[in-house]
Amino acid sequence: MTVIDEVSRHEDGGESHVRHPRIISLANQKGGVGKTTTAINLGTALAAIGERVLIVDLDPQGNASTGLGIDRRDRNVSTYDVLIGEAPLRDAVVPTAVPRLHIAASTMDLSGLELELGTTKDRAFRLRDAITALNGNAADAADYTYVLIDCPPSLNLLTVNAMAASDAILVPLQCEFFALEGLSQLLQTVEQVRSTLNPNLSIHGIVLTMFDSRNNLSNQVVADVRQFMGSKVYDTMIPRNVRISEAPSYGKPVLVYDLKCSGSEAYLKLATEVIQRERELRTAH
Repeated sequence: MTVIDEVSRHEDGGESHVRHPRIISLANQKGGVGKTTTAINLGTALAAIGERVLIVDLDPQGNASTGLGIDRRDRNVSTYDVLIGEAPLRDAVVPTAVPRLHIAASTMDLSGLELELGTTKDRAFRLRDAITALNGNAADAADYTYVLIDCPPSLNLLTVNAMAASDAILVPLQCEFFALEGLSQLLQTVEQVRSTLNPNLSIHGIVLTMFDSRNNLSNQVVADVRQFMGSKVYDTMIPRNVRISEAPSYGKPVLVYDLKCSGSEAYLKLATEVIQRERELRTAH
């Protein structure tokens, strides 16, 4: 029995609330595919074009928080405190060095959340409810237009919370041999969450990461994924780029670390594509 089956046995999702920010989870059950890097740099790129962005770090490793320069000693209120109900999400939010980009940082305490919440009735909706309250008491100027959730590399209660709270899933997919295998697992998970917890959940898009045009395997993976997923795959691909790898050790997004490198240019293009898809979704509704 999966986490989702277990959760849906104990609780009823009810109607989803109308929320102001667009909530996008960056999810993939495989580790090392570029989820955190994409969350940080897509968030930075969206902020750079005028959006007000909150990144919610749901990974106990806290790499998104570290990658945005938030020292572990400064994480007095974390996403763990929010999910166990001890603090509102606003209290966990801290500014980053990037204007209009904030983060709710995580700590290792998150790794024990599943045991702590046990079979609590609303356990799959803790994050959804926290985000719903986020813009409620804020001045208009402090409203977030995007919330990006950086998920852990596994299907557990944290990922289920993220998917139950989200409007859409953005899937970073590494250009490697087992990429499609991991993708089909994730799509099954999304379908399960949609049928039991969040009927409005959709796949926003798939972004191919760590692409190396000189590598035949990379090109083959791109062809296979595009054939399998069609228009769901973004046109923009994130290249293998040493500057992307270096930036987190300086606590900076690559767009701040080196704006002119190929990685930065790719993330700016991806942000433009995300906004374009958002416009299309709005006109479709």
